[in-house]
Amino acid sequence: MDLAAAKVIGAGLAAIGVGVAAQGVGNVFGSFLQGALRNPAAADGQQGRLFIGFAAAELLGLIAFAVAMIILYAV
Repeated sequence: MDLAAAKVIGAGLAAIGVGVAAQGVGNVFGSFLQGALRNPAAADGQQGRLFIGFAAAELLGLIAFAVAMIILYAV
């Protein structure tokens, strides 16, 4: 296997994290909505945790994207 093929395969494997991050964001918002519908009075208190979970999931997706780009163009 030559270096170009290995780089593309490695970047593709690293990019799987972007899809997993999208599932994580969906899970965060879905869980918040489920909890808010069960107890609407507590929804305002949980909104800060919603944004922290969203930011953490997006950060992991951006890191996976950055790693994929580093593998493709810097190695």
